[in-house]
Amino acid sequence: MNGTAVGSAIGTAGIRVARAALTRLMEPSDLAGMALIAVAGPEDAVAFIRSRAHSSAVLEQEMTAVLSVSGTGRWPGLADALSRWRPRLADLAPERDLYVLERLGGGLLIPEDPQWPSALADLELGAPIALWVRGAVGRIPEQKRCIALVGSRDSTSYGANVAAEMASSLVQRGFTVVSGGAYGIDAQAHRGAISAAAQTGGQNGDPRRGTEEGVPPTLAVMAGGVDRFYPSGNEELLRAITEQGAIVAEVPPGTNPTRYRFLQRNRLIAALCEVTVVVEARWRSGALNTAHHADTLSRSVGAVPGSVYSANSAGCHRLLREGSAVCVTDAADIAELADAVGTNLAVEQEGAPALHDGLGVADLLLLDALPLRSTTTVDKLSVVAGLGTAAVLAGLGRLELLGLAQRANSGWKRNSNG
Repeated sequence: MNGTAVGSAIGTAGIRVARAALTRLMEPSDLAGMALIAVAGPEDAVAFIRSRAHSSAVLEQEMTAVLSVSGTGRWPGLADALSRWRPRLADLAPERDLYVLERLGGGLLIPEDPQWPSALADLELGAPIALWVRGAVGRIPEQKRCIALVGSRDSTSYGANVAAEMASSLVQRGFTVVSGGAYGIDAQAHRGAISAAAQTGGQNGDPRRGTEEGVPPTLAVMAGGVDRFYPSGNEELLRAITEQGAIVAEVPPGTNPTRYRFLQRNRLIAALCEVTVVVEARWRSGALNTAHHADTLSRSVGAVPGSVYSANSAGCHRLLREGSAVCVTDAADIAELADAVGTNLAVEQEGAPALHDGLGVADLLLLDALPLRSTTTVDKLSVVAGLGTAAVLAGLGRLELLGLAQRANSGWKRNSNG
């Protein structure tokens, strides 16, 4: 990784070490842990966990307030959380972990860095503590440049071909393909992206947009430490990804992937990308978990149709039937989903002042949270926009009167004409 991209921010050395330590002490999406960090800061959070204090009434009260705002109800309390974190203190060596990644050409990306992906803020309290990154990129591309291609590990030849072709064409259009580095659809998506980059001399850019230097063809978001190539059967592929893109994880070096960490990894893939496409998936595939996260975050979701006789396409057909995904058959369909918001914004900037200009802060937040293609519920809008239910209902009424929002399928969506 470019040495100036990660680990170079002046004045953040102590915070970086603290966040490195916290990634080992806490599991991904540990809401109590994130509340402690929000209240005390990374360095004081580590110091408190290392102390002998059994609890702190003031700290617990402040953490409860943070958890309440995020929608978390009753929680077991600070003493219970400490009982989870403190047993890991014996293995705590953040300076060693940072050195391991530095030796491998990587580093730790933290929220205090200017390169931190702003898209992760949509995860709110569920955002990662930090990201361990290994590869050749200077930064993770912005959300509108990233497309997730996910699917079954036991893919068919049909799914594998579709994934590779879509990935290749997306890279040629200037997008970064994001997936999980697993067997099957993930691997074919990464291979298609790398192949397209090789054909264009490593330049990932759309001539209509202009080529942006340093945009990687593909990123792999891992469930285990980035010091190991997992699964081992994809070692050559993952090594190629680090040479042209990057592998990313929220867990520290040496961490083994587990089912829980795989499921949590999926939320990062969804959050980083403008569109999540399920190429092939069984009825209960983990890829549907990624699509669910994307839908919850009001990201666009696409699904590739397959044979009605294929169990590997049952999950895709389920998404399409439930209305949570749009049917996509090629990279052009996906690019249309990704460009929908950007195109509308460009038209507004070139023409007369938009209706949006007269909206208050709450209504702007609500409008941003409304999806363009799929519908969403009032509860989801409340979470994404950070507004109370009453404020969401009142705002939807105002936006509907202005022609900016519409009711559809017992839910709400943005009016494409607004």
